[in-house]
Amino acid sequence: MKKAFLGMIAIILLVSPLVWAEMMEDVTQHSSCSYCGMHREKFAHSRMLISYEDGTQVGLCSIRCAAVDLANNIDKTPTTIQVGDYQTHKLIDAQMATWVLGGNQPGVMTKRAKWAFETKEAAEQFIKENGGETIDFEAAMEASYNDMYNDTRMIREKRKKMRMMKN
Repeated sequence: MKKAFLGMIAIILLVSPLVWAEMMEDVTQHSSCSYCGMHREKFAHSRMLISYEDGTQVGLCSIRCAAVDLANNIDKTPTTIQVGDYQTHKLIDAQMATWVLGGNQPGVMTKRAKWAFETKEAAEQFIKENGGETIDFEAAMEASYNDMYNDTRMIREKRKKMRMMKN
């Protein structure tokens, strides 16, 4: 019994890095956000990956930067839009995800957080602990566009403060 338990632990320890590496393959291919330069591994819980019908892909840190990319590539048709599940960090279909808007967790590149969850139950549990409301992908994207001006001002101010601290 003890040998079987130790054997199972050994298998888990050997397989875990392989599963994590496969799950984060997009981060290897697109290590930083195409727009803001943030490290996508650090923001695995909000990262996005957009594939276009011309075969190109873009890796982004958040739905805010995804909104910028979709607006800048108006003549390109996305074939898939994936987002990191807030809890597992696994890439999931952004349009099938349950999104949470708002709450007390700070957003990525935005004042008003927008998080994706693979299951509605996970989103509802997050809301119980952190606040917010469930929405679909269309509403999350619309909120991203509506928040863009204020978010851009916020980012500029933060970066200005960071530059001043360096000097």
